[in-house]
Amino acid sequence: MNIENFSNLTSKISNLGVLKLQDKKILLGVSGSIAAYKATFLTRLLIKEGAEVKVILTKAAAEFVTPLTLATLSKNPVLTSFVKNEQGEWNNHVELGLWADVMLIAPATAKTMGECANGIADNLLVATYLSARCPVFFAPAMDLDMYQHGSTKANIEKLQSFGNQVIEAESGELASGLSGQGRLAEPERIVNRLIRHFSYKPVLKNKRILITAGPTQEAIDPVRFISNHSSGKMGVAIAKAFYNAGAKVTMVAGPISISIPEGIKVIAVKSAQEMFEVTQKHFADSHIIIFAAAVADYAAAEIASQKIKKKSDEMSIELKKTVDIAATLGKEKGEHQFMIGFALETQDAIENAQSKLQRKGFDLIALNSLQDKGAGFRYDTNKITLLDTDGEILEFELKSKDAVAQDIMTAIIKRLK
Repeated sequence: MNIENFSNLTSKISNLGVLKLQDKKILLGVSGSIAAYKATFLTRLLIKEGAEVKVILTKAAAEFVTPLTLATLSKNPVLTSFVKNEQGEWNNHVELGLWADVMLIAPATAKTMGECANGIADNLLVATYLSARCPVFFAPAMDLDMYQHGSTKANIEKLQSFGNQVIEAESGELASGLSGQGRLAEPERIVNRLIRHFSYKPVLKNKRILITAGPTQEAIDPVRFISNHSSGKMGVAIAKAFYNAGAKVTMVAGPISISIPEGIKVIAVKSAQEMFEVTQKHFADSHIIIFAAAVADYAAAEIASQKIKKKSDEMSIELKKTVDIAATLGKEKGEHQFMIGFALETQDAIENAQSKLQRKGFDLIALNSLQDKGAGFRYDTNKITLLDTDGEILEFELKSKDAVAQDIMTAIIKRLK
């Protein structure tokens, strides 16, 4: 299969890997919570993803964030009331509800959710909600006792019974000084939820995907460790692509600091041994296993219990090989399973990747080269070559890691079929 045919197959599957909100019409409702300031970050992220954003502010919300700020960020006038001007023009809540592809109320206060749940249309935001024919998402924000109160829970359940979706509040320090659940979900998480909504196509429904990602850290003493430059970006991009294709995704991740969409199960580990043990635990139940982690090849033979003091100009540490996770688990691979690995080479790239493909029992291997500018560790882009057991080689151009993840998923789906 050449690249042109491969691209056609990718289009048929859909552009799941490039997670954008291009040309989507988002109607953002902001109600009166201290968390209203996060609407500025949320608006910027939505615009960055290509969405067209219109904002409705309640009177209370305008006490926390100004219409001018959100109008500047959204590039659209901010609406605050039914009456537009003294000439009798008005903001038509029906037209607004019909315009939107999605209505997002964030932050959603207890008052606003109660009014929406019970049809109390005393402001433009609630009236527009009642007129909306599009999906509606509520992202609550309030103090923990309010969030846990029976009336709030009943209103949330009522909203969900109408077909609305709720992006649950997060736990943490609250404006009251208390700590608990009630914080508005972070803007990145909210945007990821909308991306999931628009891009979701269940081509891999009922498939269980196991992905390793990020670096490992091999302790030398309580302070120092051996590691590498892996950021985990490629592994997370792959996890998102498969999640948006309807798969159940488990990611075994070394130390990374990347936002991961809600719905992807993440198990955090540090060392190669920990990654092996967790991956082995979930291996047999997985249909597709993707080894995207940069696992340290060696670890300290003995970990010092106290910080090693500097005594001379030179120091030697005895190292031992870590477990080869892919090779070890490859011996346990069943007929129903598909395995893909990664190879990062600096010389004889194709030959070394083909050798690794056979040696570790992979069905497919993605080769990167550190010779390619913009590819490899820490970049937002990558350039890969895919090799399979039939000797097929597909070389791709430099792309975003989201787009690369799409190519990898397409290649796997082709071979599963």
